[in-house]
Amino acid sequence: MVKITEALIRKRAEHNEGEIFSLEEISLHQQDIEKIEHLDKWCRDLKIVYLQSNLISKIENVGRLKKLEYINLAINNIERIENLEGCESLKKLDLTVNFVGELTSIDSLRGNIHLEELFLTGNPCTEFEGYRDYVIATLLQLKTLDGHEITRTERIQAQQNYESIRDKMAEYEKEYLKKRDKERQEYEEKKAKKSEEESQNRKKPNESADGEEEGEEEGVDKAFWDEATAYTPESRVEVHEHMKKKKEKEEKKTEQPQRQRKFFNEDGRPFNINEAKLDFKLDDDDHGNVVLDLAVYKYLSTPMIDVDVQPHYVRVSFKGKVFQLALMEEVCPDSSDAKRSQTTGHLVITMPKANPRIPLRASQKGNKKEEQKSETQKDPREPQYLEVGHDVPKNVDLRNIVAESKKDAAAAKQSAIEKKEPENSPDFVDDPDVPPLM
Repeated sequence: MVKITEALIRKRAEHNEGEIFSLEEISLHQQDIEKIEHLDKWCRDLKIVYLQSNLISKIENVGRLKKLEYINLAINNIERIENLEGCESLKKLDLTVNFVGELTSIDSLRGNIHLEELFLTGNPCTEFEGYRDYVIATLLQLKTLDGHEITRTERIQAQQNYESIRDKMAEYEKEYLKKRDKERQEYEEKKAKKSEEESQNRKKPNESADGEEEGEEEGVDKAFWDEATAYTPESRVEVHEHMKKKKEKEEKKTEQPQRQRKFFNEDGRPFNINEAKLDFKLDDDDHGNVVLDLAVYKYLSTPMIDVDVQPHYVRVSFKGKVFQLALMEEVCPDSSDAKRSQTTGHLVITMPKANPRIPLRASQKGNKKEEQKSETQKDPREPQYLEVGHDVPKNVDLRNIVAESKKDAAAAKQSAIEKKEPENSPDFVDDPDVPPLM
């Protein structure tokens, strides 16, 4: 049985940023829901509700939805129209393919003055003779019934024959209720018999091979679908349970063993793991701490988060997901602190370093800044003198720097003069018509 929970509603409210108090439309179709609950408490502003293709057997807990305009309950197990008197703004009600046999229960919709469209196609009551006329004469505010517009002539004729039609509906309804009681009794007997057979089969020793078991399961499945049964709410639930069991068996066969998580390397070094693919930021502050800012889910409950700080790594676990980060420096786990932001939901973990680096004092920083400032403010036109200290190599003669440079220049000039063009060969002919070689 699937229940309507806060987590399910938030999941279906993604278009409204996960907010449920201001939700105006929600779709809960094909969820195997058996009971309507919590919607009238958590989502008071709902205007449109989709609950088709479920296993709902009763209309309930929607009377406080004063703004509700459209509710879709098609393909469910509803047998009676009720508990909609408080839906003052209701304009459209869809009960297609249900089990509504008590047609007189539509009298409860007289007070819904804004109701314009009603769908009862596929219900047992539609087989009653005079069904349409009875509905039209009972609900004068309707404009369309089962997708067909109600004409003025049709309404007048229905009102004229209302007394006789009402008596017929009462008789049809009594016959249908007797039939339903008989169907329920047959179903209970069948269920008891089936449970006895299952209990006897369990007592027998199971020595069949895997192939024989598969053949037996196929035979049981075939017998289930070949069995002739009436279309009732009970048979619909039975079909659903049979399909659910079959699906679970198939999932078990195809289920693969879960891979074991590895948090450490063979030499003991921790791995970096981010299964949820969360954004994070790792930084150092001015007080010798390592600060981790982890962007966990905003609407995740804080008690569901588990934080484990170790000297060389930090691990955060939530909803079966693991975030682990190896630290570059050793930290003190006992002095660490974890806080949660109330606005963004981020988790901030502050971990003091075991061996913090001593920062420069403020006075030393100030002196350094002053020295840098004085150097930058020097006049570039002011002459700068070469200062000779103890770091100058002793083998350099500072007195002959200029003289040596003059000697080098004279030697270079002499070598250029000595370089002459090579002499021509004896058979060289100076022909002016021959262009020079480039």
